[in-house]
Amino acid sequence: MAQPARRIAAPEEPPVDPEAVDRAYHYHRARRNARLRKKREKSRARLRFAVTLGVLVALAIFLMLTMWHEVQHVFGL
Repeated sequence: MAQPARRIAAPEEPPVDPEAVDRAYHYHRARRNARLRKKREKSRARLRFAVTLGVLVALAIFLMLTMWHEVQHVFGL
């Protein structure tokens, strides 16, 4: 005849190391701060690139117009 299944006693809760909890908290907080810092740096880099590109385009247009004016003045076009 079949034997009744043995009941397994519930294992005791493992002891919690309070310093491990603090370390995990600081670790995840540092990761979150690093992720936010990276996101801010990326958006600032995009803004710097756009401003630099805008300044260079404006300078190129200014130089082209100045050169065109000088060419017209010199050759009488």
